[in-house]
Amino acid sequence: MSRIFVTGGSGRLGRSVVAGLAQAGHEVVSVDRDAVPAGQLPPGVVQETADLLAPGEALRLLRESRPDAVIHLAAIAVPFSAPEDVIFGTNTRLAFAVISAATELGVPKIITASSPTVLGYGSPADWLPPSFPLDERTPPKPWNAYALSKLIAEQTVQMFAAAQGERIRYAAFRPCFVISPEEWEGAPTQQGHTLAERLADPALSAPALFNYVDARDVADFLDLLLRKMTDIPNGETFFVGAADALATAPLAELMPRFLPGSEDISAGLTGTSPAFSIAKAEELLGWQPRRSWRTELTSRPTLNDEASALVTAGGGSKETP
Repeated sequence: MSRIFVTGGSGRLGRSVVAGLAQAGHEVVSVDRDAVPAGQLPPGVVQETADLLAPGEALRLLRESRPDAVIHLAAIAVPFSAPEDVIFGTNTRLAFAVISAATELGVPKIITASSPTVLGYGSPADWLPPSFPLDERTPPKPWNAYALSKLIAEQTVQMFAAAQGERIRYAAFRPCFVISPEEWEGAPTQQGHTLAERLADPALSAPALFNYVDARDVADFLDLLLRKMTDIPNGETFFVGAADALATAPLAELMPRFLPGSEDISAGLTGTSPAFSIAKAEELLGWQPRRSWRTELTSRPTLNDEASALVTAGGGSKETP
């Protein structure tokens, strides 16, 4: 059992990460500006309310907690939800404050959350990737403050890994569009629509390239990453997503409708294949997501016969082009 220090533990992803790590047997210190009601905290979780941007606060809390690992999730989590300079300054300062404090105290394992948006999709300059599926080798082209701040968070752990060698292990992960457990029951998602609405209208999921991940699968990924960090290269970055797309039709058909010019590069996204590859996490860690909208969604949209056949085919498994 390890003692894990989780920043942003009260957020959409943080709540599931804290609960999943506690269920896996870890002691968890959850740190956030906002508190979760005490009755909702899983056993074994200590909650701290703090502003990690306050000078010395991250160092103080880490020194008091003496964790075996740090998972940094705290950030302004939605692009354009605040002025660009505020998003950039808040997210980059948080990442540096937490990672540098943990490094100074010699915490053995340090992980930071990034975002798939670092790749630059949705850019008003007609973004197209070199190929699909997207993976960790796809060149980042951030076009807004949120995406840039997340790329800098990745580079921050890589900088410290370069300075520390093998003494401290670092990693970053890019969780796809996070679905929390209550959203499977009909609660609105981060963008205000329900999952059933996002499936019924592809235009709602197209801006995120139909990517998603169950927050509990992210918790499982982090538990596995913590256990295997000493066995993989230092400073690695991983995509963490579902094994299928948040769509009722193949992306080979949908992508050209919403991403002009992508006909050829998306032709291999047949069946239920997602736009984002999780092969690296599978190969280096042995991780696979266990949940899909096909297994978790309680109320499904009305589908035509062709879409219904796709939904039931393969149980959400990913086809190989």
